[in-house]
Amino acid sequence: MKLAYELVKRTKGHTLYLLDEPTTGLHKNERDKILALLRSLIKKGHSVIAIEHTVDFIAESDYIIDLGPGAGLEGGRLVAAGTPAAVAANKKSLTGMFLQQYAHNN
Repeated sequence: MKLAYELVKRTKGHTLYLLDEPTTGLHKNERDKILALLRSLIKKGHSVIAIEHTVDFIAESDYIIDLGPGAGLEGGRLVAAGTPAAVAANKKSLTGMFLQQYAHNN
């Protein structure tokens, strides 16, 4: 509820939204609503940066920064960066592998 309130309130000027896994635990219908709301904020000139692990959310991104290659001590290095298509084409990116599978299923 707090996220929804923050995303729809009026702001002066442009706002940078930093979101940490905004779709965790949500049904696909709710994720789609959040994505639509974020798209509308971007169209109004706001910026959105999100940490996210849901492939349908990642596939809708303008730009992806894929860190890894694993978690904890195995992570923290830049694996891939760019559009979803560019990350999907990167053979070192696990995110890219999931983006390819997602594209084939949709």
